[in-house]
Amino acid sequence: MRNGGPTAYRADLAHRATERRAQQRRRAAPRGQQTPTQMHGRDTEAVRAYEETFTTLLMAQGMPSMMARVLTCLFTADTGSSAVSELVARLQVTPASISKAIAFLESQGLVRRERDERRRERYIVDDNVWYQATIDSARGMAEVAEITRRGVDIYGRDTPTATRLANMARFSDFISESILRAAEQGSEVLYAKPETSSTGTTESNPEHG
Repeated sequence: MRNGGPTAYRADLAHRATERRAQQRRRAAPRGQQTPTQMHGRDTEAVRAYEETFTTLLMAQGMPSMMARVLTCLFTADTGSSAVSELVARLQVTPASISKAIAFLESQGLVRRERDERRRERYIVDDNVWYQATIDSARGMAEVAEITRRGVDIYGRDTPTATRLANMARFSDFISESILRAAEQGSEVLYAKPETSSTGTTESNPEHG
């Protein structure tokens, strides 16, 4: 929302604004405060700026702020999962805020939960969750098609309202079927494992760039 909200969001402006805020944070940091060590030698400020950009993107697509922040944390965690305590520490918010965000994300099919070896609940995003969320989106469009189609006879087939509803139904059917076809075709890409060269570096599949 700080970058214009759903109606005025521009990626280039949001990116520049994020960079400015990152610079301001660096200048405002108390002397002697140590920057947390990042895994794999990552630049802490670059990671922070990227996570803010990712969160802004989710918000621009209509996701509430806290839900977007939690989902960004899960997406960018190397394990793809976090416990409530880890999310609380990372986002500096209350456990209640995390629980509310997780409940929303679960209702949208974007996260799932399981218990670790210490019996703690962990919240997870993985390829299957992303795939299932896409399938659920297609089903939602199919439901829109069904409801709008039902209104055609109610409002009379030769009326402007019926024509509008029929067009919406056809469009929604087309989008739903297209998403399902694309998801099935794309599942091979989604579940593909990175190829490793003889030197141990990860290489992309040439068929997919």
